[in-house]
Amino acid sequence: MIRPHFLNYGSLFALWSVVLSASALDTFIAAVYEHAVILPNRTETPVSKEDALLLMNKNLDVLENAVHLAAKQGAQIIVTPEDGIYGWVFTRETIYPYLEDIPDPEVNWIPCRDSQRFGYTPVQERLSCLAKNNSIYIVANIGDKKPCSANDPQCPADGRYQYNTNVVFDSEGKLVARYHKYNLFAPEIQFDFPKDSELVAFETPFGKFGLFTCFDIFSHDPAVVVVDDLKVDSVLYPVAWYNTLPLLSAAPFHSAWARAMRVNLLAANTHNTSMHMTGSGIYAPEAVRVFHYDMETESGQLLLAELSARPRLEPTFPASIDWSAYAQHVKLSSSEQSTFPGMIYFDEFTFTELKEDTGNYTVCQKDLCCHLTYRMSEKRMDEAYALGVFDGLHTVEGQYYLQICTLLKCQTTDLKTCGEPVGSAFTKFEEFSLSGTFGTSYVFPQVVLSGSQLASERHYEISRDGRLRSRSGASLPVLVLALYGRVFEKDPPRLGQGPGKLQ
Repeated sequence: MIRPHFLNYGSLFALWSVVLSASALDTFIAAVYEHAVILPNRTETPVSKEDALLLMNKNLDVLENAVHLAAKQGAQIIVTPEDGIYGWVFTRETIYPYLEDIPDPEVNWIPCRDSQRFGYTPVQERLSCLAKNNSIYIVANIGDKKPCSANDPQCPADGRYQYNTNVVFDSEGKLVARYHKYNLFAPEIQFDFPKDSELVAFETPFGKFGLFTCFDIFSHDPAVVVVDDLKVDSVLYPVAWYNTLPLLSAAPFHSAWARAMRVNLLAANTHNTSMHMTGSGIYAPEAVRVFHYDMETESGQLLLAELSARPRLEPTFPASIDWSAYAQHVKLSSSEQSTFPGMIYFDEFTFTELKEDTGNYTVCQKDLCCHLTYRMSEKRMDEAYALGVFDGLHTVEGQYYLQICTLLKCQTTDLKTCGEPVGSAFTKFEEFSLSGTFGTSYVFPQVVLSGSQLASERHYEISRDGRLRSRSGASLPVLVLALYGRVFEKDPPRLGQGPGKLQ
């Protein structure tokens, strides 16, 4: 006779832990799709729900092809852009036919199996079926609508809230995450600000994921909190990002954020060259895995890369940085060094020109002093470079406190053009070291080369004492070096708008 064996609770827990451990993946294949959005012809007057769905299905047809291709190549998750299903130029009234009621994920809903449970939800149904049929997680950006009553003092006059919303469907088609964008940009008059910042994270067999949108990356809430408090491994990041050179180009800033915050970042941008929208990528804490920047064509682009599921456990996980450790011990030169003002994205920087092929410069503004040592292959007469500093509150299209050190190429040899956009450089830097006396631990390092390309990590490093410095001996055609600091404690009470999206 065979006697039955009953496990006690401790044995069951141990067995379940083994199962979870065995099912957990060390790496995963991530995908992002930079989508050339098909825009509505007119948005001055509302269209019918049927016409709105017709446009959205055109974009979903394109995204479906990208999802199929990504899944075929082994991707387990794909991120699509902000506004990627219907575009971005709307009023409250004209966006309304494109919106759906998106429930809280706790309702345990698979729209592909139960499409009518929450009313008219054809977009959610299609996304759910795409995820289920391709066994892939899908991240998309759509619009949510929520009715409100006159008892709510903040209820809009039309009786509803409208939110810029990210959704995530898992590989079985279930809605597992919903996030309402907290930091809207000024032209997003079609959407409402959520009353509170939402911290959204969810677990998968390949790590813990956080979720936010576009200009949220500039804020403490939710971006920093999701990483620092919820301890996510990866961030899913739909954007509609207008590249604003020299310091706010999508790929350089996003890769810098991933490195400084020490998480994976999956950033999917819209593609619209007339609006300078391009720049998507898959970024690990220690390196750029893949990125795309294309101002020449009008086509979309699928990117795939392998990432560590739990980067904090990897031997390559970057050490923490003391961003002012080196700079605060640099002795200021007693020699006179001329400075001049210049503007970058409405902020008045203090600049000093790099006059020789080798140099050691310091420039200060308020509490921030920036130090640069460098060696050029040669000092070209047809190109000018400057070291710049800004320490202050940015006040145009949003208010947020910045501390920035930057070496950049001026647009022409006229120093009045320092800080203006420029795309190419012929001057080669053989050595550089940039540091600053930062009053924040949130500093995002950028190295941008001619053609707005990202420098490979083999060519530079971030030392633990806060220096951004060359290390390979290669001669690099530098457009921009930047240490872009955010002093969150000096921000106004709430970030309202910012450079995430421009119309």
